[in-house]
Amino acid sequence: MEMIRTTIRIALAGLLVLAAAGLAFAQEKTQVTFWHAMGGARTAFIQRMVDDFNYTHPTIEVKAEYKGSYRDTLNAAILAAKQGNPAQIVQIFEVGSQLALDSSIFMPFEDTIKPDDYAMLDDFVPGVANYYKFDGKFYSVPFNSSNAILYYNKDVFTKAGLDPENPPKTFDEVTAACKKIVESGAAPYGISFPLHCWLAEEWMANQGALLANNENGRAGRATDILLDSEPMKKIMSWWKELYDNKYYAYSGKPEDWDGANNLFISGQAAMEVTSTSDVAIMQNAAAENGFTLGTGKLPSLTDDPEGAVVGGASLWMTKGNSQEVQDAAKTFLIWFTNTENEVRWHKGTGYFPVRVSAVDVLKEQKWFERNPAFSAAFDQLLDTKPTRATQGALLPIFPQLRTIVEEAAQKIFDGTPVDEAMAEADKRADDALTKFNRGVQ
Repeated sequence: MEMIRTTIRIALAGLLVLAAAGLAFAQEKTQVTFWHAMGGARTAFIQRMVDDFNYTHPTIEVKAEYKGSYRDTLNAAILAAKQGNPAQIVQIFEVGSQLALDSSIFMPFEDTIKPDDYAMLDDFVPGVANYYKFDGKFYSVPFNSSNAILYYNKDVFTKAGLDPENPPKTFDEVTAACKKIVESGAAPYGISFPLHCWLAEEWMANQGALLANNENGRAGRATDILLDSEPMKKIMSWWKELYDNKYYAYSGKPEDWDGANNLFISGQAAMEVTSTSDVAIMQNAAAENGFTLGTGKLPSLTDDPEGAVVGGASLWMTKGNSQEVQDAAKTFLIWFTNTENEVRWHKGTGYFPVRVSAVDVLKEQKWFERNPAFSAAFDQLLDTKPTRATQGALLPIFPQLRTIVEEAAQKIFDGTPVDEAMAEADKRADDALTKFNRGVQ
């Protein structure tokens, strides 16, 4: 009997040792916090991808947290780092890049790359790499990239006597199409798009125009913002013309993406200019509302546009973490943006694939042939000329600049002359830039 008791005690002791070892193993997982700005259905999409990573990488646990808008996420990241409690990975919108660099809380991702990993950097689509390389180096990992395209209701086009397979390509063609749509009664409005500076930025690049001096802040730190330039005033004058003729509709609120989408989806507007990241949403909405969706390139001022600036965001690593945490964060970033996941992300959202290898997979699957709505933005990116204008501006006050431009547009709608409104906006932007630059010198 004593032998049995001894055997039981040994067995129990062994189980306790195994349990303790299991607990220790669980506790030894390297923790990585990932803050992102993907709301709505994309929050769940991100979480599914993170769960897949955690399942296949048992020594690392990534915790994804939705932090609100792009602006909110960047501000929260800088504040948390100053308080000594940073997230390890932060999703930052493209125009937050200079502010991220100036904050000094992030490290260049490329500095963590070993020779065997360099192939991933060469796999990024040139137009995307063109934006996210600073001083010849990737400071972050491109993830969700987009540009603005034209969505249109083919049924309304047919009703208005327009060619449903030939969307307008220039400002003048948009105006003419709007006139036919409204006068025919095919839809109450010709076009909708959010009151958002991003579209003005895209239309500046389309014209090959710079938004700031020193080659858009790429050849040297920007010291002058060019809001009162002729290219910008041409954009605002056209926008004003659409508004005055009641061809253009928006919700009345700045940066209201949902409001513009609703005007288009409900049939109140025949066309909408918005992000390619909404392709999946638009396809589903068109099917639910019984109309045929068309997509086209972003209408431009001229017949020969230079192309588009990439929108969206990239993933940044904060510095000051242990080597173990840094390695875990790098492992996650490489996996999260690999070919398979880029294909998955593109199909589920409409953000275009940022890896050449992902594009190759999609072409092999004949994805773009079967889903032409997804091809407009990517074709637009491939056709973009690599210039300083299409590379996009680097400005530390970009979030503030966008508010200034949006307020100027509203004043123009309310009757302020374009020249006056943009001169005032230019001064406000330059004053804000000068003040910020003094603080980092």
